[in-house]
Amino acid sequence: MDFLAASFIQNILNFFIQGGPFLYILMLVSIAAVTVIILRARALREKTVLVPAICREIERLQPGDSLLPLQELVKKHPSPLGNIITTLFQHLSWPRSEAVEAVQTRARHEIARMESGLSLLEIATGISPLLGLLGTLSGLISIFTSIGADPVAVARGIAEALNATIGGLGVAVPCLVAHSYFQRRVEVMAIEMESVISELIAKCYPKNPAE
Repeated sequence: MDFLAASFIQNILNFFIQGGPFLYILMLVSIAAVTVIILRARALREKTVLVPAICREIERLQPGDSLLPLQELVKKHPSPLGNIITTLFQHLSWPRSEAVEAVQTRARHEIARMESGLSLLEIATGISPLLGLLGTLSGLISIFTSIGADPVAVARGIAEALNATIGGLGVAVPCLVAHSYFQRRVEVMAIEMESVISELIAKCYPKNPAE
């Protein structure tokens, strides 16, 4: 097993060494992308955004009931949903239409925070194949300049061209999948938050639905 592990690590090192300078740039892009993926995976967990205890309390709440239990839950469980609810509580003395506008503004802010980092994944998806293509062209240039003169240089050029292409696609594909997944997840959670907040507003303004 130790021999296989050492052989695998050596193959990985050779892959990067033979891939040329553009493969090192791709490695940095991949590290940044993996960091964003891990952070977004943690931040966009459903129980982190839509805290179950808060949702249950809103379902239980009836018009005219005390809002203190819900306020305590919001303080106890910081979350995007809780931040929006806090904004609603701060504007309960306002007419319904103005309170709704304040809540909508806060909701857009929270959604933007949930999407933070996704632009980096989008950029990585776009530039990774291009960096791979640059590496491929660099390898082809090495091949053409070494044909008939240095067979070793030709082999290095071929390795650089192929490894750069593989590296570019290897970074772009996971970034594209992760970006699409997180973007869809944010959209779904935004819809769910809108539904929960709409229910809470209806219970906080039971006598003034037209305002």
